[in-house]
Amino acid sequence: QVTLRAGAELNARRVNQYTLILRAACPGENEVEERLFVRVTAGHVLHCDSPFASAEGDVVQVLADVAPRTPLYAVLPQPLGGLTVMGQGFPSPSFLQFRLRNHNTPLTLTRRGLVLAPDKGFDPYKDIQTFRLEIEVTDRHGHNCSGAVKMKVLPSRRPHVTFPEPHRAVTVTEAIGPWEVVTQVRARGDNVRYAILAPVAPVLFTIDEVTGEIRSTRRLEVIRAQLPIRAYNALHPEDHATTTVNITVQGTDCQAPRCVPAIFVSQVPETVSPGSTLVTLRCTDSTGTDGCLHYALEGPPSSLSHFCMEGPQLKVNTTLDYDSEAMAALGFQITATIVVTVGGQPLQSTRVPVLVTVTPVNEFRPACPNGATFTVPETAAFGSVVGRVAGTDRDYPLDSLEYSLEGGSGPAQPFSIDRRTGEIRVLGSLDSQQQKNYRLVVRLTDTHNDLDPRKRQSRLCDVSVRLQAVPDQLPVCVPEVQELRITAGSPGSRQPVTRLQCHSSPDSAALTYTIVGGNEDGRFRQEGNTLVYLPNDRAEPHPFVLLVEVWGGSGARRRSSLVALVVHVTPRSTPVPPSTTTRHTTLRREPLVVMQTEAVWHPPAWFVAVLTISGALLLATLGCTARNLLCR
Repeated sequence: QVTLRAGAELNARRVNQYTLILRAACPGENEVEERLFVRVTAGHVLHCDSPFASAEGDVVQVLADVAPRTPLYAVLPQPLGGLTVMGQGFPSPSFLQFRLRNHNTPLTLTRRGLVLAPDKGFDPYKDIQTFRLEIEVTDRHGHNCSGAVKMKVLPSRRPHVTFPEPHRAVTVTEAIGPWEVVTQVRARGDNVRYAILAPVAPVLFTIDEVTGEIRSTRRLEVIRAQLPIRAYNALHPEDHATTTVNITVQGTDCQAPRCVPAIFVSQVPETVSPGSTLVTLRCTDSTGTDGCLHYALEGPPSSLSHFCMEGPQLKVNTTLDYDSEAMAALGFQITATIVVTVGGQPLQSTRVPVLVTVTPVNEFRPACPNGATFTVPETAAFGSVVGRVAGTDRDYPLDSLEYSLEGGSGPAQPFSIDRRTGEIRVLGSLDSQQQKNYRLVVRLTDTHNDLDPRKRQSRLCDVSVRLQAVPDQLPVCVPEVQELRITAGSPGSRQPVTRLQCHSSPDSAALTYTIVGGNEDGRFRQEGNTLVYLPNDRAEPHPFVLLVEVWGGSGARRRSSLVALVVHVTPRSTPVPPSTTTRHTTLRREPLVVMQTEAVWHPPAWFVAVLTISGALLLATLGCTARNLLCR
């Protein structure tokens, strides 16, 4: 028996014939295979398309604030005979009948297949609501199919009508005239209108339904009235809220309230938490009560943002960050004024000045710089700058730090650090052959970050100093040999002879000069790079050959060079003019012989003769040829 699979749909316009291969076999016999051809013919069949015909049904969403009996969806026929759920506004043919199989839903299904919203609409204050409609469709031939629609009703997106405060107290004087504004109420929401639920008898007040202004209907006398005010959405009256306005009409002899303290001056640390109470005012009106007093803050916006009033209490609204630029711009002092009024009347008000000074608190530890590594040449002089340790501190004043070197300065640590700037300087001799790297521990200590000078924080930072090796070079003097002539001065005087021109890399200031030979009787003295002669009473000329040793470098890296000086000293008694003549003599050098070879060709005599005769014959031939051409 061959049956149609459950849920299968046949469509003759798509597939009009199926070929089934059937195989059968009995025990001990060969298998037999046959074919079965199934032909599908077109007919009048009603079926429902998915997702309408699925088990879950077609899921649709709608907002809860739709109007009552609004068409939401419709079941429509498709060109091939199927049905589906479509949007509103599409009419359904009259030859189809629709029946709602379940009745536990507020939705309505019409005879034309339209799904309508409830007669009273949806409840806009509920959370997501879900309704399921099981619909059966029958055509005129009796064919039917069924499907389901799952309706999700989402909460309304429009804001509900609400009052910011459920109760409000207003005090006015009895001198207020008719149709003057007593106060105004405001509600949040869309299309808000206002109404007084139970007016005072006789009617003393009225309210503008659009603006919410409450006005007097006549000149008021001393009275206390309670007005319940309703605000509602004009398009959705069920959306409403209620507040109570207590109106107190006082006599004109009322005086401004008296407050203690009359002025408030205080210091608070920057770490005071928001919501902390700074002061609670004790104010009373002329009747000795505080029930009708109102408290408000006045002042620049930069100050008002830090404070707030909760009744008579002045509280901190935001963090009072002493380390911010905004607080520094205020001079770390916040000023404001608390205005205390009786029944909201500005003529009966008292002002309490407020001055709050924010004090610093040392909250943060200093921070070390990233990659504190410096390089200095080993020949750096005393006091040379190696680098600067740039520590940071987030407490105000920013980066207010003191620097110190752990272990102090000494041979093992030939450096010092400036207490204020953090500059590291050379304090001793450096030698890369003995030690190439130095590890310094610098202590950063913050200052002026707290009222208590004992509350200081510090941090240790590692600083690396690398010595850069400098190649050794001997001192160089130009010239290396000098011959000088001088005339001796008077005995006991000091006579400069010459100044040696020597240099060494990298610093010539480290050179030292010493006479190591030829200084007979100590007549010469070396003062720096200047050679000085000390005259005596010698009567004969005398030459001196001096050797001066020039030293450079430091410690074990000292190197030296020699300079030869030949000084001819002429006594004063000789006829030589009394002057000092300096002659620079350089060492004689061997002549340099340069030989250059040039290649020259000298032809033999017979070659010259043959070349001459050949040239003469060539000229004669050319002359004869030219003559014959001219004759023709």
